[in-house]
Amino acid sequence: MVEAGGARRHRMTLESGDHTLTLFAYRTGPFRTILFYALTVLTLGIFRLILHWKQKWDVKMRMVPCTFEAAEYIYIIDNHNVSELQPVLRKSNATIPTENGEMRKVPELRWFVYRKLEYVWIDDLNSDESVDEISDNDNCWKTSFEIANRIPCRSLLAVSESNFGLTLSEISRRLEFYGRNEIVVQLRPILYLLVMEVITPFYVFQIFSVTVWYNDEYAYYASLIVILSLGSIVMDVYQIRTQEIRLRSMVHSTESVEVIREGTEMTIGSDQLVPGDILLIPPHGCLMQCDSVLMNGTVIVNESVLTGESVPITKVALTDETNDSVFNIEKNSKNVLFCGTQVLQTRFYRGKKVKAIVLRTAYSTLKGQLVRSIMYPKPVDFRFTKDLFKFILFLACISGCGFIYTIIVMIMRGNTLRRIIVRSLDIITITVPPALPAAMSVGIINAQLRLKKKEIFCISPSTINTCGAINVVCFDKTGTLTEDGLDFHVVRPVMSAVNQEIQKVKLEKSNRTEFMGEMTELTSRNGLPFDGDLVKAIATCHSLTRINGVLHGDPLDLILFQKTGWTMEEGIEGDIEEETQRFDNVQPSIIKPTDDKSAEYSVIRQFTFSSSLQRMSVIVFDPREDRPDNMMLYSKGSPEMILSLCDPNTVPEDYLLQVNSYAQHGFRLIAVARRPLDLNFNKASKVKRDAVECDLEMLGLIVMENRVKPVTLGVINQLNRANIRTVMVTGDNLLTGLSVARECGIIRPSKRAFLVEHVPGELDEYGRTKIFVKQSVSSSDEVIEDDASVSISMCSSTWKGSSEGDGFSPTNTEVETPNPVTADSLGHLIASSYHLAISGPTFAVIVHEYPELVDQLCSVCDVFARMAPDQKQSLVEQLQQIDYTVAMCGDGANDCAALKAAHAGISLSDAEASIAAPFTSKVPDIRCVPTVISEGRAALVTSFGIFKYMAGYSLTQFVTVMHLYWISNILTDGQFMYIDMFLITMFALLFGNTPAFYRLAHTPPPTRLLSIASMTSVVGQLIIIGVVQFIVFFSTSQQPWFTPYQPPVDDEVEDKRSMQGTALFCVSMFQYIILALVYSKGPPFRGNLWSNKPMCALTIFATLLCLFIVIWPTELVLKTLGNVELPSLTFRIFIVIVGAVNAAVSYGFETLFVDFFLLGYWERYKKKRSIEAIIDYVPTTNSDHIRRPSINGVTSSRTESTLLSAEGQQLHMTTSKNGKGGENPHSSALFERLISRIGGEPTWLTNPIPPHSLSEPEEPEKLERTY
Repeated sequence: MVEAGGARRHRMTLESGDHTLTLFAYRTGPFRTILFYALTVLTLGIFRLILHWKQKWDVKMRMVPCTFEAAEYIYIIDNHNVSELQPVLRKSNATIPTENGEMRKVPELRWFVYRKLEYVWIDDLNSDESVDEISDNDNCWKTSFEIANRIPCRSLLAVSESNFGLTLSEISRRLEFYGRNEIVVQLRPILYLLVMEVITPFYVFQIFSVTVWYNDEYAYYASLIVILSLGSIVMDVYQIRTQEIRLRSMVHSTESVEVIREGTEMTIGSDQLVPGDILLIPPHGCLMQCDSVLMNGTVIVNESVLTGESVPITKVALTDETNDSVFNIEKNSKNVLFCGTQVLQTRFYRGKKVKAIVLRTAYSTLKGQLVRSIMYPKPVDFRFTKDLFKFILFLACISGCGFIYTIIVMIMRGNTLRRIIVRSLDIITITVPPALPAAMSVGIINAQLRLKKKEIFCISPSTINTCGAINVVCFDKTGTLTEDGLDFHVVRPVMSAVNQEIQKVKLEKSNRTEFMGEMTELTSRNGLPFDGDLVKAIATCHSLTRINGVLHGDPLDLILFQKTGWTMEEGIEGDIEEETQRFDNVQPSIIKPTDDKSAEYSVIRQFTFSSSLQRMSVIVFDPREDRPDNMMLYSKGSPEMILSLCDPNTVPEDYLLQVNSYAQHGFRLIAVARRPLDLNFNKASKVKRDAVECDLEMLGLIVMENRVKPVTLGVINQLNRANIRTVMVTGDNLLTGLSVARECGIIRPSKRAFLVEHVPGELDEYGRTKIFVKQSVSSSDEVIEDDASVSISMCSSTWKGSSEGDGFSPTNTEVETPNPVTADSLGHLIASSYHLAISGPTFAVIVHEYPELVDQLCSVCDVFARMAPDQKQSLVEQLQQIDYTVAMCGDGANDCAALKAAHAGISLSDAEASIAAPFTSKVPDIRCVPTVISEGRAALVTSFGIFKYMAGYSLTQFVTVMHLYWISNILTDGQFMYIDMFLITMFALLFGNTPAFYRLAHTPPPTRLLSIASMTSVVGQLIIIGVVQFIVFFSTSQQPWFTPYQPPVDDEVEDKRSMQGTALFCVSMFQYIILALVYSKGPPFRGNLWSNKPMCALTIFATLLCLFIVIWPTELVLKTLGNVELPSLTFRIFIVIVGAVNAAVSYGFETLFVDFFLLGYWERYKKKRSIEAIIDYVPTTNSDHIRRPSINGVTSSRTESTLLSAEGQQLHMTTSKNGKGGENPHSSALFERLISRIGGEPTWLTNPIPPHSLSEPEEPEKLERTY
């Protein structure tokens, strides 16, 4: 819905969620409309059909550009180049929301609907402005929920406190504007689906083909094709309908809800909810039907449907500490109850109900966004598909040549006009096989069925072929490479926190705070001396809750709490009914130690964990204290975050060394701190988080062990042997990630690891953050490969570490900063044995301040740690930009965006959120990854083979018909039926039944259908087949018993039987079998031919049947097929011998010339030349650097990105074999060029690029000249 007015313009760029939409305004023109209908009538609808296939032509033909004010249609192109045309709808005297959520009247509204969202016209610009294109900041189209995007928190609090709700008139206006709160997948009519399927280019060509065949009296075959096509159409429509019904039943949900309207509580249907409604959440749970903000109490929810994370999450109420700010769903997600999540329990004041205010409804909710991503998936941009259409165009060109040849020959032979037309059109249907698309899906269908047997489910079959080209796999760490659960290892208390008197003495005497030794038990009196505040913090600082008497919450919190042996009560003596009725009525929960019955601690305030803040806190009160305002804040979180919040005097000097030491051995660390608070209950319930989470006192470290899953090492090694790059993308500590990466094989024990880091606040001469490359100490027991000629010298100055705490840790007691190293030395070192690792904060610095280095880092870094969810997605997209085919494997909430962005997302979660990923494995480990890749490779090779087989079959039949056209003859209906319906159809059906090879090959299968090898294979087989057929055709005419074919006179009934036609049919039967065997490739991507038993049986049976037809033809065979008996047995045996020679030559050509020479020697030679070109290309001086688009709006050159992909893949392949590098003679020079841009002296440390050189991208013409 939309408001009138605004500037005059035709084009607009609009950011909508993950998509960038380009909008064009059009209106219809009277002259164009008349011309459109006239051409449609004159061409009998063909013109309209062509415009249906090419929507861009349709828009250009029927419409004229105009301003958005006058637009009747909006032409939309998304960032995947998918276009839609939507009409602009209008309504007079309506209402729309303002920025703060209030409704206002407008004289006219205009809107269009795009992918279930309404985009409303908002006129916020100067009406005198006149431009052709406007920027993102001047957008005038907004979704109905983006309009009210600046609602102050105080407004929401005021609505909640008033407890009045909306009036009936407000409800009516909002319901009219926002619509019903339903996520409904509309079922398209069956007739519509049938028509849409029939008018696709494939079935239109089918209609054309059978029309030609009926006119040529190929009645049997044409009828059979019609039956098969109708069956295929019905099956396609049935599958579409079934998927729509399944999706509809899965997402559609309505139930009764309680709301407050006009000060009265009432029950309504959830489809009647509108933004602004006050929603009452029932105590014992419900399924949320909208996105709403929690206004009082706490709510425990399960968000696995949306995020895949099955751990219950506690949502807290929006507080008045943010009443001056604008509400933001992302920033305030801890206060938001999302649609589709299951409310497990609510906590509220006794006698009062938990309230929430509705924010978004229907498809604008988070669940609605997920459903829309399923309904409108990202198109699979795979080169194979593009090459497929180009190859079909190549076949069409051949058919064009045959078309001209047929006309010329037919005219020379004096054929009638009707016969010339029919024969000319018939050659088109022969050259471009109508059954090609159906045959191409065989390999994918078989691969999908094999994956299903292994409990790997695929909701996007078209993605399977893409998996065959995967050359990099990104893995999440926790729950994917490692076990979900953590094992408690030890605690390291800080001495000053154990005894304050001791602390004072030590601080006065030595100004030192020290760690105590490792402790394996969490007992407050026996394990820890004195009062054991560390144990109190562990026992109270968590988000655990009781649901029906059972503790639920984060597994880490559960493990630690159970280790303390303490108990938690949330009701009167733990009564289940009281669980929901004790919120803030003195305390929500009481924690008691088991060894001191008199002690108890009340948790009166909880600041929930936030991934952005990397911590959580609680305010605890001890009822035994005399003063009611004597409270304690306990905080726990990442070591680096807690360190930044602590008083430096309470932090041991060797804190970073201890943290790094544990992290290097793969342990997960949690820092714990406290702060005494002088607050009463009222102040504690309202105090701002930032006011109390500061000046903390360090209590110690909790060390948890994160075990690598048993299958992880084997799978990573399998991928490494297959030269598939493996990357860890985790939110954990960088050194922890490095240790786990070494343990599971992503970083090989024999390799050095270098950390790419930055020091916040330390700038270079151009005002950019300094970046350093530092060597990490290996935690492996194995010896690192060493190069005695190269060393990295360290300076003696102590480096205090970055804010993320992922600093370099040498073996002594100080953390040191390396001196700058030269490109030659570092390049030589890394060329022999290296891995790079980077943390999220450093990656963000490089993205924003060093954009020219992003592509190179993504090409060679193996560990990305401390990565936020959006950074994971950006990394995947960046890898795709440099032409990697990326798979992402994960299981948690932080992986959903990356799973959706990858070419192949593999989810290890069986939650409903996994529908956002193409693949879902019910076996919760990464063994599914090589399975998916191997099946993808097998499907890709099958698709290649079956396409070449279908192309070879068409060209074989084309050659046969060309020979027969020379004598005005053609194959009989029986011969066509035997070839098309028996030989071709059966081999095509069984072609994809060959399973994937049992191990991954070292090299990927070819992905270019139009490569030299593929084209040579098809053309070479065509030449062999043509020569063989010509020999048989010519030899038949030279036999003494030969009787020439007599073409019919005028249009009399044609007898198509001829000796030359029978001879060509006999030899071509063997050629179709030969092509099936030649193109049915086996190892290293598919099993051998014998593993496909049905195809073996068919090959034997078809060969024997063909031998019988050729050598011992019976009267029944001759009559059925329309053959003419060849009198000479010797000549019939000669045909069989020619077929055998054809088989030997075809097999030898394919294996020796195509596979061995072209795919072996020639491809290696081309790769060697391309690497040499890359080495010459990679710039090493500052003048060579220019800005290229990267991520987050940074510009890039596609040419260099493609080269970088080749660099990265070649670097990986060079260093992966047997864990040793340097096997490629060009690798050292290549690494030196790359590292000179990553950490060498020329670019980063001594000669950084001036920032002004990166301020504006050069024009395209200048870029071309630069390159």
